[in-house]
Amino acid sequence: MKEHKGMRPHDIVVLLKIISLDSEWLYKGLSYQLEISQSEISESLNRSAIAGLINPGKRKVFKNTLLKFLEYGLPYVYPAKYGPFERGIPTAHSADVLKELFISAEACVWPYAKGTMKGHAIQPLYPKQIVAALKDRRLYDMLALVDAIRVGKARERAIAIEHLSKYFNLDA
Repeated sequence: MKEHKGMRPHDIVVLLKIISLDSEWLYKGLSYQLEISQSEISESLNRSAIAGLINPGKRKVFKNTLLKFLEYGLPYVYPAKYGPFERGIPTAHSADVLKELFISAEACVWPYAKGTMKGHAIQPLYPKQIVAALKDRRLYDMLALVDAIRVGKARERAIAIEHLSKYFNLDA
């Protein structure tokens, strides 16, 4: 197995995409859907296998382990800060998956020229994430929950983790 030189932000997106598919997948399909090269998908899965987030055969995401990493590691490894006010796609507490649970005067968005909302920009984990999320509603919801973990306070984080465990089909 290759040397582990640390996770990259898009590794999280790759794992979430595999979970969102909830079926067999091919490297070529992941590459197309996430707009990441097949070689980078392969490298991403190698890093995730070394980190213990996917099995050595790179077919089964260890959902409990990933959820713990997202809960306890993600805000420190890939923190997000509120950026300037921009047009974009709702994320974190502003996305449909959470917006009914939080009252906030400040919206959060991924910057995107064709976006439907104006709010404080939160940089996605990788540049093509928005395009990939717009193709897959389940992935979009999970990424918005991940952003709630990245920028939220304790209550938002806890609710996001609870929702992610449902998306991962885990018992709470």
